[in-house]
Amino acid sequence: MSDPLGLISGASAAGNNPTQGLRNLNKPQQGPGFKSVLMDNLNTVSSLQADAGKAAEDLMTHKRDDVEGVIAATKKADTAFKMLQAMRNQVMEAYEEVKQMRV
Repeated sequence: MSDPLGLISGASAAGNNPTQGLRNLNKPQQGPGFKSVLMDNLNTVSSLQADAGKAAEDLMTHKRDDVEGVIAATKKADTAFKMLQAMRNQVMEAYEEVKQMRV
C-alpha cells in the first residue's frame, strides 16, 4: 500500500508524534494563482472568438471557402465561452454562499 501523503509511514517512523506526517500539508501549494488562471482563460476565449469572427468574415468576403472550418471555429469559440460562463456561475454561487456565512 502506498502512502503518498506520508501520514502512515511518517507516524510510525516518528514514534509518539503522529502529527509529523502532516508537516507537508501546512506548506502552501506552489502554482499559478486564481487570477492568472482566470486571465489566461479569458484571453483564450477572447482569441477563439476573434478567430471565429475572422473566419466568418473571410467566408463572407470569399477569402476562404471551407465552411466546415468556419463552423468548427465557431463551435470551438462557443464551447469555450459556455465553459467560461459555467465557471463564472460556480464562482458566483460560491461567493453567495460565503456572503451567507455567519462570523
